[in-house]
Amino acid sequence: MSTTPPRLTTASGIPVADHQNSLSAGRRGPLLLQDFHLIEKLQHFNRERIPERVVHAKGSGAYGSFTVTHDITRYTSAKLFAQVGQATETFVRFSTVGGERGSADTERDPRGFALRFYTEDGNWDLVGNNTPMFFIKDPIKFPDFVHTQKRDPQTNLKSAQMMWDFWSHAPESLHQVTMLFSDRGTPDGYRHMDGFGSHTYSLINAAGERVWVKWHLKTQQGIKNLMADEAARLAGTDPDHAQRDLFEAIARGDFPRWNVYIQVMTEAQADTWEQRTGWNPFDLTKVWPHADCPRIPVGVVTLNRNPDNYHAEVEQAAFSPANLVPGMGYSPDKMLQGRLFAYHDAQLYRVGTNHQHLPVNRARCPFHHQQRDGAMAIANGGAAPNYETVNAAGTAPSGFGHGDPGWALHGVAGRYDERGESDDFTQAGNLFRLMPPDAQDRLTTNIAHAMQHVSDDVQQLQIGHFTKADPAYGAAVRRKLADLREG
Repeated sequence: MSTTPPRLTTASGIPVADHQNSLSAGRRGPLLLQDFHLIEKLQHFNRERIPERVVHAKGSGAYGSFTVTHDITRYTSAKLFAQVGQATETFVRFSTVGGERGSADTERDPRGFALRFYTEDGNWDLVGNNTPMFFIKDPIKFPDFVHTQKRDPQTNLKSAQMMWDFWSHAPESLHQVTMLFSDRGTPDGYRHMDGFGSHTYSLINAAGERVWVKWHLKTQQGIKNLMADEAARLAGTDPDHAQRDLFEAIARGDFPRWNVYIQVMTEAQADTWEQRTGWNPFDLTKVWPHADCPRIPVGVVTLNRNPDNYHAEVEQAAFSPANLVPGMGYSPDKMLQGRLFAYHDAQLYRVGTNHQHLPVNRARCPFHHQQRDGAMAIANGGAAPNYETVNAAGTAPSGFGHGDPGWALHGVAGRYDERGESDDFTQAGNLFRLMPPDAQDRLTTNIAHAMQHVSDDVQQLQIGHFTKADPAYGAAVRRKLADLREG
C-alpha cells in the first residue's frame, strides 16, 4: 500500500504550489491579494465554527441499529415495526443541556437523548432527554427558562438567583427539579442512563385507530450516577468523561444497548384521565404512572460505530421532533407543538437551509421535493421542475393524512392560565417518597447547597413548594439551609 500523502489542492481541486509561504511584494513587502490559497485558508478558518446550539451544545454521537423484538403492529402501521427481527439504521446524539461546548460532561444537568431512525419511509427523529418530564408545560416560557440557565447579562456568570427565581415562580418545574437534584442529575456517562421521548406522541394502525404513546429506553448497562464530589472532581480532571467513555466503549467492541418500550393510553382513557387523576395526559411536567400504563416492550437499540468526523456527523446532526413517518403522529402536548416549529427553525439558522442534505441528516430512502436553491444546495433536483402540478379536482384529503384521522377539538380558542388549577406537587412528592432515605438526604443536601446564596424571599417560596410535595422534603431543605447559614 502506498504511503505517499495525497496531493494538496484548494477546495476546488487546484494543486497548491506552496503551502508554507505567502505571496508577497518582495521579501519584506506586503502580501498580495492574489494569493488565493492564503485567502481561502483564512476565510475557511474564520468560518470553521458554526453557531453552537443554544441548548444541548456539547454532545457525543454514534451510529447503530434498532431491532424489533416484539410485535406492536396492532398499534402502528409504521414499516420499521412491520416484523420481529427487522433492523433499522440509527444515529444517536447525547448531550448536556445548559452548558456551552467547552463545559464539563459531569455538570448537574439533564441529558439530551436524541435518536434518528433512517427508515424506508424517511427519517424518524425521537428527540428526548434522560428524564420523562420537563420543567415547563408551555413553550412560551422556554426562552425565559433557558436564559435563567445560561449567563447573567451583566456578570456573564451562571446565576443561582436567576435559576431559583424562575423555578420558585413556576411550581410546575418542581417534578423535574426533584429529578435534577437527585442522584440522577449527574449520570456516570451516557451509557448508564435511560432515555425518554418525554412528550406524548401517537401511533396509528392500519385501520386508522390511534393510541397515545410515550417512548422509554432502558439501559442494559445499568444505571450509574456520580456523587456530587466525584462529579466535581471529574469536571476538573476529565471534563470530557462522558464522551471519552462512549467513544472508547464502542471502539473496543463493548457496544451499549437500550431496551425500547412504549406506554400506551387509549383515546377513551385520555378523555377521562384528568378528571380521574388531576393531571393532563399531555402535560410534559407529568408522567403516566406505570400502574395505569405499563411499559410494553418494542425492541433494542445498539450503538456499534463511532463517527469518522465529529463536526460533520455529530455537530452538524440536525434533529427535529417534527420528523415522523407514516403510522406515527403528534399530540396536543403544548411543548411538543412548540418544538415542532422551534427545532427545524434552529437548524435552518445553525446549519443552513439545506442541512437535510448533509450525510448524517440525509434520508436513506429516495426523496423528492420542490425545495430548491439556497446555500450549499447539495441535492438540487437537477433539470426536474421546481414546482408540483396543481390538480384542480383536489387530492381528497382525509384527517392529517397517512391514515391519521385527526383530533376532535373542544373549547374556545384563547390563552389558558393553569396556575393554581393543576396539581404540580403530587408527582414530585411521589418521586421524593420513592427514594430511599440516603438518596433523599443527598437530594436535599444538593438543593440546599445550590440555594444557599439565593435571596431569602426566593428560598421561602421554593421551600413552600417542597413542603406541598412532602412535608419532610421541605423541612429537610429548610434545616440544611439554616445549617449552612450558621456554618
